[in-house]
Amino acid sequence: MTDALIPAATILLLRDAPQFQALMVERHADIAFAGGAMVFPGGRIDAGDHNPAWRDHCDGLDAAPEEERAPRIAALREAFEETGLLLARREGRLIDAEETDALSDWRKRVEDNDALFFEMVEGEKLRLAADALHLFARWRPPKRAGHRRYDTWFFAAKAPEGQCAVADGGEAMEVVWTAPAAVLADCSAGRRKMIFPTKRNVELLGASESAEAVLAFAETRNRAPIEPRIIERDGERFLAIPADRGYPVTEESLETALRS
Repeated sequence: MTDALIPAATILLLRDAPQFQALMVERHADIAFAGGAMVFPGGRIDAGDHNPAWRDHCDGLDAAPEEERAPRIAALREAFEETGLLLARREGRLIDAEETDALSDWRKRVEDNDALFFEMVEGEKLRLAADALHLFARWRPPKRAGHRRYDTWFFAAKAPEGQCAVADGGEAMEVVWTAPAAVLADCSAGRRKMIFPTKRNVELLGASESAEAVLAFAETRNRAPIEPRIIERDGERFLAIPADRGYPVTEESLETALRS
């Protein structure tokens, strides 16, 4: 298997009621990468996400750096595919639950063919709310033979009010609104599992008390790519990230990290 990085994007959808929570999905156990793990909605960046015509169907895309544009499209598309939530506007306002429900047939078609996402947005006279996304982090894993390596963009955004998240039943088997501390506790108790980057970003979310605080924090933090490395101390190996990037936990036993 090649060790080339695979471009990917994920989205941290946040809400403040009934408390500060993030939307996570449990991946199907049989999926090769992170099977059965709790993750944020996301996936690979596809060719259609690079379509230059998106500039005419998005708010705020031109204001984003060129390299962030396709990742923003991918994050919005994957959220729609996996959870049914869509950050998009019609006639200047974010669409509501009734309007997203009306897109249910499109959702299945887009899941089967990502290229149809553009056709849906154009045909339904929508504008993707790319301006609602705030770059939160970017992670690149260390080289490990035989493992997929994703260059993943993490975006944070307030979840669209009134829309109802429903798992697609394919890649996403369950959608869960959870406080950061709650899912971390479930992970520690063995009730859930998370891979190393997800766990570190959930812990970082837990340093904030509201969605607005997360978005404000995202705009001020160092968001240069994070590349974990393997270190050895006292005969034990750890997966570690730089200590100056704001993460509450910066290393984990390699054995534990690979088992999660």
